[in-house]
Amino acid sequence: MTKISKIWLGATGCLMMAVVLAAIFLPRSFGLTAFSDIVQCLLLFSGAASFVPWVLRSKGRIRLFWFLIVVGLTFWLAYQVFWTYHEVVLQRDVPDLCAWDIVMFLHVVPLMAGLALRPHVLREEYSARISRLDFALLLLWWCYVYVLIVMPWQYVVPDITAYNRNLNNVYSVEKSVFLIGLLACWLTSKGEWRKFFAGLFATSLCYSAGSLFANWAIARHSYYSGSGYDIPLVAAMGGLSWVGLRNKAESPDSEISQSSGVYGVWVARFSMIAVFSLALFATWAISGSAIPTKIRIFRLALTFLAAFCMGVMVNIRQRMLDRELVHLLHQSQEAFDNLKRLQAQLLQSEKLASIGQLVGGVAHELNNPITAMLGYSDLLLNSKLTESQRLQAAKVGQYVRRTKSLVASLISFARQTPAAKTLLDLNTLARTAVKLTEPQWQAQEIEVRTDLDCGSPKVLGDSNQLLQVCVQLVANCLHVLNEHSGKSLVVSTKRTGELCVVELATEPLAKLEPGSIPAAEEEDSLGLSACRGILAEHKGHISRERREDGRLILAIELPAAAAASPSQKDSTVPVLWQSRPYA
Repeated sequence: MTKISKIWLGATGCLMMAVVLAAIFLPRSFGLTAFSDIVQCLLLFSGAASFVPWVLRSKGRIRLFWFLIVVGLTFWLAYQVFWTYHEVVLQRDVPDLCAWDIVMFLHVVPLMAGLALRPHVLREEYSARISRLDFALLLLWWCYVYVLIVMPWQYVVPDITAYNRNLNNVYSVEKSVFLIGLLACWLTSKGEWRKFFAGLFATSLCYSAGSLFANWAIARHSYYSGSGYDIPLVAAMGGLSWVGLRNKAESPDSEISQSSGVYGVWVARFSMIAVFSLALFATWAISGSAIPTKIRIFRLALTFLAAFCMGVMVNIRQRMLDRELVHLLHQSQEAFDNLKRLQAQLLQSEKLASIGQLVGGVAHELNNPITAMLGYSDLLLNSKLTESQRLQAAKVGQYVRRTKSLVASLISFARQTPAAKTLLDLNTLARTAVKLTEPQWQAQEIEVRTDLDCGSPKVLGDSNQLLQVCVQLVANCLHVLNEHSGKSLVVSTKRTGELCVVELATEPLAKLEPGSIPAAEEEDSLGLSACRGILAEHKGHISRERREDGRLILAIELPAAAAASPSQKDSTVPVLWQSRPYA
């Protein structure tokens, strides 16, 4: 609590003590009346002002709650100022049939609306919108009840006795409902909110008791302003400042469970009961034989008007509910579709995991015989063979290498773990791929040339995987050349915008006509299916073009890497392949 708050509370306590001492020791006089009325105005102003900082520092529903508290206390202050003006300035009693009595009655309505917001409970925006409409119905109902029961005896057929009796009865019922709402909030809250509602309940109970006590004294013609009957009222007014200044409740309590479903149902039920009660009030308005005809007609017309206004509000509420139900239906359908897709993805993931395990095991088992076959084929090539036998041995080695490359791709697929990426030089990758396939293109008597761009930037990727892609595509281009009697392949690198490109171009092949190779078979023969998966992890892709002159162009496109960070390392490809050009 700040120093200003302590001084504020001290001043409030001094004013309360002065009123109590004056009521006990001073006789009835104009000075006592003026002093009591002015102090009560100051206490109500202090109580309303103590909640203003909470309005300024809060947001959303919490701010609306504090604002309604301030509005209710301001209405009370306005009525007290009116009372003081009559007794102090005009020096006469407040008239019995006073139009300002409705201000005193309505000052409880904003307080009830504030409680209905339940600021201590977390609530969603939609339920808050619907609840505000429900409470607007209830507030309209309270105004209707006051005009229906009290005002006819004030304006239609003036009757002081009936007016005071009906006013006191309606006001007592309103205060009782407010106290019940405060008690419910007190029992359902925790922490600082519980302390706040307890303090507000205590002050409201003190005011209600003091009001009944004062009305009893007025009926006995023993009440005057500043008398001992005002002590409970002054205590309640001063207690408002104590509640506002010592309050520490700022936001909804997260520990309180979201039980607004039952609460919202009861609010909706009460609002519907309020609407249906109009019929009962209409029956009551026309059934009383002792009630003057003018009052009955007034009440009946007022009931029809209230029924029309509430009917419009109910229609608006129903339209909001319909829109929300349609929205919830769409959300449910979307959630169901997402669940079905998720189930399908889980099944597919399980299948892929099983296939990966199976492929990994089979691929590892195939590696040993493939390695043996590759070794024997190389031994055959190095032995004394005829030209025909050498060609056959070279073809055996070629297909064994293709099989080994395919097995490596299967093992990479089965692993399904992303490899660490480093800065790579595409020129080095291209040279290494050409070097690794040298036995294959020399045995097939195919000329492989390189045209490398020395200014091409580096790319970020896994050297083993990208080298595997380059070797796979070079080997498969050699296979296409061999199948179509081609004798020349050019491997080049270049930069196109933000992309680094490795391009493989065959010589014009007369036998490679469009449609000569089925699309699916050509896709597999070029090894694109396995390479695309690797390049997808590197945010790259393969483009394929078969030109009119018969040349086959394959291009690997990868995004150029940004400036190297301290944590990035250069390629781990052997220096031998980085230094030896093929041209």
